[in-house]
Amino acid sequence: MRKLHLLSLSLLLGTSTLAAPTAAKEGMFTPDQLQEISEELEEAGLEIAPEALADLTGFPMGAVVSLGGCSASFVSSEGLVVTNHHCARGSVQYNSTAENNYLANGFLAEGQSGELPAAPGSRIYVTTEVTDVTDRIRAGTEELAPIDRYAMIDQRSKNLTAECELDAGFRCRVASFYGGAQYKLVKSLEVRDVRLVYAPADSIGKYGGDIDNWQWPRHTGDFAFYRAYVAPDGSAADYSEDNVAYQPEHHLKVSAAGLEDGDFVMAAGYPGTTSRYTLMAEVENTFNWTYPTFEDLLSDWINTVEAAAPEGSDARVKYESLLAGLNNFEKNLRGQIEGAQRVGLVERRREREAKLAEWIAADASRAGYGEAIAALAELSEESAQAARTNFWYSNVSRPSLFSAARRLYRLSKENELPNAERETGYQERDMTFFRQGMQALDRRYDPAVDKAVWTLFLTGYIAQPDEERVAAFDAALGLTAETTAADLPALLDRFYADTALGDVETRLALMEVSPVELEASEDPFMQLAVAMYDYGLSLEEQSEERSGRALALRPAYMEAITGWQHEVGRLTYPDANSTLRVTFGSVLGGSPRDGMTYLPFTTLEGITDKDTGEDPFNSPQALLDRIEARDYGSYALDRIGSVPVNFLTDLDSTGGNSGSATLNSRAELVGLLFDGTFESVNSDWDFDPRTTRTIHIDTRYMLWVMEKVDGADALIAEMDIVR
Repeated sequence: MRKLHLLSLSLLLGTSTLAAPTAAKEGMFTPDQLQEISEELEEAGLEIAPEALADLTGFPMGAVVSLGGCSASFVSSEGLVVTNHHCARGSVQYNSTAENNYLANGFLAEGQSGELPAAPGSRIYVTTEVTDVTDRIRAGTEELAPIDRYAMIDQRSKNLTAECELDAGFRCRVASFYGGAQYKLVKSLEVRDVRLVYAPADSIGKYGGDIDNWQWPRHTGDFAFYRAYVAPDGSAADYSEDNVAYQPEHHLKVSAAGLEDGDFVMAAGYPGTTSRYTLMAEVENTFNWTYPTFEDLLSDWINTVEAAAPEGSDARVKYESLLAGLNNFEKNLRGQIEGAQRVGLVERRREREAKLAEWIAADASRAGYGEAIAALAELSEESAQAARTNFWYSNVSRPSLFSAARRLYRLSKENELPNAERETGYQERDMTFFRQGMQALDRRYDPAVDKAVWTLFLTGYIAQPDEERVAAFDAALGLTAETTAADLPALLDRFYADTALGDVETRLALMEVSPVELEASEDPFMQLAVAMYDYGLSLEEQSEERSGRALALRPAYMEAITGWQHEVGRLTYPDANSTLRVTFGSVLGGSPRDGMTYLPFTTLEGITDKDTGEDPFNSPQALLDRIEARDYGSYALDRIGSVPVNFLTDLDSTGGNSGSATLNSRAELVGLLFDGTFESVNSDWDFDPRTTRTIHIDTRYMLWVMEKVDGADALIAEMDIVR
């Protein structure tokens, strides 16, 4: 593919001088790109120097952190971290029981000594350095066979990560940008002692529940607080009573003055993944098969869990976090499917590919791009077919103890290799997470629920044609062509009756044993894991071979995209990949459909209008009383005559942005990004400025709840509040 390198790498990676983007509100920009659009930022209303946003260790970016799936930010010099309620809810659930239910009642620590350990595996990552390592990763890989290309890039990534992590207390990873055209080594301080400080009750933090999820108007108090702790000498450390609050170099001031309609706003956080540059073949497979198939399964999955874990039971507490995630995913998929139809996603992608093809055809030296794109389309269809074939097997592999057994056996096999050669997830650097995952299973597993879900998945699996069944799995589980859904519960009984993997000490002990010992185990889950090991490896190898081909083709495709967009004055931002990004725009309502108008703010009175006294519209009485008394304190927005609860912007966001710091023109915290509207869900694939709207909790409502309802005055005093 060498003949495809028509553009300099600096152009491809966005380091050349370009005209301002034609649609600056679209784009999850890397911090180093922001200086290239500094004029656009200043015209939009940014008051601080744009170059300050590129300094990851300065203000304000040094205050923005990742939770490893959500975003957050420091808001005090004592390591206080604010994020979304739904991001911290797993820790609330972990510390809850049916008798002491913090989900229902909320939690507020009485001083630092009363703060609770967050769920096992909770982390706060503070990005301290980002280094371009493209040459070290890609050099000499062009001519390799696909599987060898994948292996070399993977091994080099591991080596760079290990080298970086020689600096104790830091977590490093190599992130891919532009389809593998660029690689960056991201170094982050890893705070391992994370404690729950404050989370309002679900009746505030999850107000509206799944009914209001992805909807506007919204009235959700989606905020919560953690605190970061380190050893007395300031180094990262596991939980200990001797640890002290971490003192960040920077923290955000919290605005009690808030925003007005039309004001400049930006969000800084760690968005997960987007698919803005996927080919039409990938879009068609996703929306014609993958999403509809999974949407049907999700509904049955949710119903099965709810039936097996009744309201008020300890099992329901254990599965609350999973149910919230499943409901969110199910609604998201519906929004994706409807949104794709509404904006004509397939047609829009077809038009883009036609324009790109015209650009390629306009210069004979670009012909190699067309060849790469055609090969990539064929590879996309091959990958899609593999996903369809393995869909049901991947789901019947989900049960908690089967998953634990497979991980334990894989660990025993990986431990026979030098640490540097082990698969990611099984190296020494991963063992703390591995151990914590085995421990956390106790608070997220119930045998009756697990069996019911496994039965559901198996019912779907045995209904598939022979070519989508796995002979090794059928033999190990005892499935035959005559097995029916009615036979499954009895067939599964022995797994739950004869296993010892439900015991945490047993799971932890098995982390240290050899493959031979596990192969001799009589535990039915472990026997099944051993039987399926080779098949799992074969799927992994096939996936890696396809990935190796993509590593040669996708960078060429992205080079073509970048060259084409450059000619029309657009800066090509990379798809989201859980690295730090900034997006900007303004407070803005909208009209996503004919006859429908979205106002930019919701109010306290909207809460009482919705309130029924029944979950999920069951606000605490103390909150309703304050609203009835019009006790707004100093947090009212005069124009709306009330305290603003949530607000809309036209910011570009996706999953992982939850908890992102929403900042005003002076980089003061004015809100937390927590959701999008139903019409904008499809923006993962295609940005539509008319329908894309992001939902934020207003800091004025957060402070109002803290002061007027939950009495979190000490936390308010700890933060720097600006008015």
